Amino acid sequence: MTAAMHDPPAGPLASGLSRGLLSVVRIGVAVMWIQNVAWKRPPDFGRADDNGLFFWAGQAVEFPVFPPYSAFVEVLFLPSIEVVGWIILLVEGGLGAFLLIGLATRFWAVVGLAQTLAITLSVLNAPHEWHWSYYLMFLAHLAIFATAAGRWFGLDGVLRPAWSRSSGRLARAMVRLS
Repeated sequence: MTAAMHDPPAGPLASGLSRGLLSVVRIGVAVMWIQNVAWKRPPDFGRADDNGLFFWAGQAVEFPVFPPYSAFVEVLFLPSIEVVGWIILLVEGGLGAFLLIGLATRFWAVVGLAQTLAITLSVLNAPHEWHWSYYLMFLAHLAIFATAAGRWFGLDGVLRPAWSRSSGRLARAMVRLS
């Protein structure tokens, strides 16, 4: 092992307090995603009652932010809500679970950025929406990515040394994703 693997981090994450607070942010964002899954209800994801995921995705059509995205939602997303809803449910559930345990954190932060962008493009112009909630979601995922937040009080930090020593493809991929 190199000496760098044993040296404490330098810079803004040098203190245990900073690393602990970053972990709180990562876990808080994870809980947000887990809670968000609760209102995405199969099998029709709100189509029958015009609520839930169907309703909120429909806001992209009713209050467009980016017209090409609105057209995508209207033509492909809403008619396929029973399939797309499951994909979103699994992605957001995975996002919450993996951020919670701090595994492949950088990968899941990018997924969170993409999901936040999709949500923002759906509801940013909807009535009574607070724009900053979406900007803050984006910034939180950006911070999680930039700091590799799973390396502090997460499985990335526990498993990364072994991944770094391994020459296997999966291990090399996990080093990049963590």
